[in-house]
Amino acid sequence: MTWLITGGAGFIGAHVVRAMLDVGEQVVVYDDLSTGDPNRVPEGVPFVKGSTLDRDALDGTLVEFGIDGVVHLAAKKQVAESVARPLHYYRENVHGLQNLLEAVTAAGTRRFLFSSSAAVYGLPDVDLVSEDTPCVPINPYGETKLVGEWMVRAAGAAHGMATASLRYFNVAGAAGPQLADTGVFNLIPMVFEKLTEGRAPVIFGDDYATSDGTCVRDFIHVEDLASAHVTVARALGERGDGTDLTVNIGLGEGVSVREMISLIGEVTGYGPAAEPTVSARRPGDPARVVASADRMREELGWTARYDVREMVASAWEGWCLHHPEARR
Repeated sequence: MTWLITGGAGFIGAHVVRAMLDVGEQVVVYDDLSTGDPNRVPEGVPFVKGSTLDRDALDGTLVEFGIDGVVHLAAKKQVAESVARPLHYYRENVHGLQNLLEAVTAAGTRRFLFSSSAAVYGLPDVDLVSEDTPCVPINPYGETKLVGEWMVRAAGAAHGMATASLRYFNVAGAAGPQLADTGVFNLIPMVFEKLTEGRAPVIFGDDYATSDGTCVRDFIHVEDLASAHVTVARALGERGDGTDLTVNIGLGEGVSVREMISLIGEVTGYGPAAEPTVSARRPGDPARVVASADRMREELGWTARYDVREMVASAWEGWCLHHPEARR
């Protein structure tokens, strides 16, 4: 099969591209390069610079390369930005997806994987979040992902496509330093940045109802996330038209913010320099969000391979490639 990977020049997308190639699939990358890097696209892989808002470009790409399936990762994904610019997020994430689904159904493409997020759950009050946990997103980013799931499911049912929505938890790590995430939007790179600058990491709230008072999160290695895409893509092919899957992609283990900062201190060699300061809670931060990964394991036979220490170590190698002054 030939797969179109939208956002394939991004951090997650580049790993998905390589995972697909490793199992013999044909891949075409489609990316507007607003955050992607063309250097992440492997040599020999066709690349189209384009936006999901450009219907003509989508139509031409699907026909030119004879696309059989789509993995849709292209999206805006910063929670704070989505609160400040909600209409921008709805335009990019919802209207862009609508454009893509219209192009896909017109071209007769039969497989569609959608990059969703644990943000669809909002503030779940459960120890483990299953796919049946109610979805009550609390910010525009999460809303656009939930609407996206609805659109993908409805389009699949109406047009006989096999579809899937993958709800990612906190993605970390890298397959190699050159593929590392260069953004500073998530906990691990935020701590790296503080340490590199000689400043203390910050904990936002230490009075939550958790073991050490700090928020607990589920982290998943980006290589595991990429392999999950391959597993789901193959499941859609085996189960055929009309299939719809919704699955969590997480390790299924909780790590507190304080525990993560301590681990980062160990892995990076910063040790006591990683002692955090405590600031006030951020609005909307749930105390605990940890995935139940049972559905992926029991129904599709997939389990994560990498632990949290391996995520931090591989992310650190990537950080040091771009910030050589950070290494001790």
